[in-house]
Amino acid sequence: MRVLFLESHPMWKDGLPNGFRDAGHDVLVSGALNDKNIPAIISSYNPDLIIMLGWTEEHMGIKRRWIREHVTTTGIPFVYWATEDPIHTHVLTVPFIRQVKPHFVFTVSKEMVPYYESLGFPSAHLDFGYHPSIHRQDAKVESLTCKLAVVANAYPGVIKVYPQFYRLQSLRTLISPLLKAGFRVDFWGMRWSEMEEALGCKIPSEYIHGYLLYPEAYKVYNSAEIVLGLQNTTTQVTMRTYEILGSAGFLLTSNTPAVTEVFEPNRHLIAVDTPDQTLELVSYYLDHPEQREQIRLQGQAAVACHHYKHRAEYMVFTLQQKKIL
Repeated sequence: MRVLFLESHPMWKDGLPNGFRDAGHDVLVSGALNDKNIPAIISSYNPDLIIMLGWTEEHMGIKRRWIREHVTTTGIPFVYWATEDPIHTHVLTVPFIRQVKPHFVFTVSKEMVPYYESLGFPSAHLDFGYHPSIHRQDAKVESLTCKLAVVANAYPGVIKVYPQFYRLQSLRTLISPLLKAGFRVDFWGMRWSEMEEALGCKIPSEYIHGYLLYPEAYKVYNSAEIVLGLQNTTTQVTMRTYEILGSAGFLLTSNTPAVTEVFEPNRHLIAVDTPDQTLELVSYYLDHPEQREQIRLQGQAAVACHHYKHRAEYMVFTLQQKKIL
């Protein structure tokens, strides 16, 4: 098939699109959209399937009207993958799909499938994955070498708006106890200097390195002794979970039902329930590099079945079963 992705963001243009390429399809990623290039791209490329995913500049404002006018009206199967569920379902996903009218909605949240069906959108679950072209094992980078690393944006505003957001509990289980106990944790991402209230302690400015380009994240995963991976909900795992393991990072994360459904704690990664467990296990594994190495390699092997090639194959299979393709 010829598959057109309407996307420009580095976070999305190399993952699932490369999975479709690996599965044998011809793929075109549009780049930034405007009123003129959308119909031109569709006309010249003549895709069999059009996909949008995530939440980027390509989903905002007047672009929704252009998508509705130039994409949905072609009759070409048009699919949206909702990756901001369940936190932003009603703020982002629902207004978008109601405006652009995709033929099918995939969602990272199993629990949202019946809801989209109730709105009149055929739907199925599709989890995150990883692609080794952007998340892979490589040599350590000396300037990024550290004991404990976090690669994520802080989102202090989201935590305030959604006080029940599980990410806050994950922060206080994984990060707060380490900082309070005097461990150095190196942060790559935005707005960590604003997290004193949420964490219950201040992050020293020398620990904060600012925004890291998405394609560069694997270098930190390769170079840190332990990567602390936050979870956002108890019902699904974050995209970074797959990406850290795909990069052969040693991952310590929150012990949620979703994590243990997909991976085996103490074999593929380390999962903790309490701040005390975090302190105990971080201290233990920093002193036992040979065990870190074993778990790191086992985690990388376990994540192989979550390659975006397999996600692409599942997407096509599902769309064929649902008579969309």
